[in-house]
Amino acid sequence: MTHIARIAVIGAGAWGTALAMQAARAGAEVTLWARNPAAMSAGRVMPRLPGFALPDAITVTDVLPRQSDLILLACPMQHLRATARQVAPCAPMIACCKGIEQASGLMPLQVMAELFPHSVLGVLSGPNFAHEIAAGLPAAAVLASAERAQARRLADLLTTPSFRLYASDDPTGVQLGGAAKNVIAIAAGATMGARLGENARAALITRSIAELARLSHALGGRPETLSGLAGIGDLLLTCTGLASRNYRLGLAIGRGTSAPEAVATLEGVAEGMATAPALQHLAQRHEVSTPVIATVTSLLAGTIDMAEAGRRLLARPVGHEFA
Repeated sequence: MTHIARIAVIGAGAWGTALAMQAARAGAEVTLWARNPAAMSAGRVMPRLPGFALPDAITVTDVLPRQSDLILLACPMQHLRATARQVAPCAPMIACCKGIEQASGLMPLQVMAELFPHSVLGVLSGPNFAHEIAAGLPAAAVLASAERAQARRLADLLTTPSFRLYASDDPTGVQLGGAAKNVIAIAAGATMGARLGENARAALITRSIAELARLSHALGGRPETLSGLAGIGDLLLTCTGLASRNYRLGLAIGRGTSAPEAVATLEGVAEGMATAPALQHLAQRHEVSTPVIATVTSLLAGTIDMAEAGRRLLARPVGHEFA
């Protein structure tokens, strides 16, 4: 008899709800943990992902799991530590958030390794908008863990023909790509908001990949990972799609709105706000030049305006492309 996987999803925001629906689509029995299950409508629709009714295979509860085959942590990065502390490490645990913890400068798996030093850990990342995953539209992502065979085994629990989940044994590179794409999306949005043109946005994205490759190498990741789904794939999506909160934040800033005012208009969290300074601090600590990230950090802090941001990037010396 085929074993039916039991998958627990912690976090009933748009992304957590979409992942729960994907897990059910993959044939699992799914528990979706929500702080307020009563907020689910009579039609089994979660408030953060309207328009999509949950299948019967998903149980919504405020009781944290004690028995599972896989646990997906789908809370915002800045809440990962507090949320994970409440979870019993009864199964492999996958971080489904992107960013860097502002207080510590740690990436998701580093936070989880502090809390669960003996657990099997992984991270899921890629170019995925929640509403499209919920709709079952074709998509791909990457699941990274310390060992490739282990990553493949965990990825198979969520893979379906419409959701191709690739395995990786470079969690550092995957996490860096997932964190940085939110920061670069703000820069891309600001570029378009200021009407600097499509050429400028394409150049910005491409040069950002170069600085991320330098940082990944310094952190022990593989630069080539950034040419995959967690790197350039996620950048293409979040730097061009209006469904990206970080891109919309950048658009507003490029049009002259202050960062705090722009954030106040968003529904949900723009992770790039907290990630930019944390990522820049990480780059400084490893003595890696990251001009785009540094400029976004200053722009968000309000210490420079769009005109100065443009001057900083355009006045840099032009050297060899891959030097």
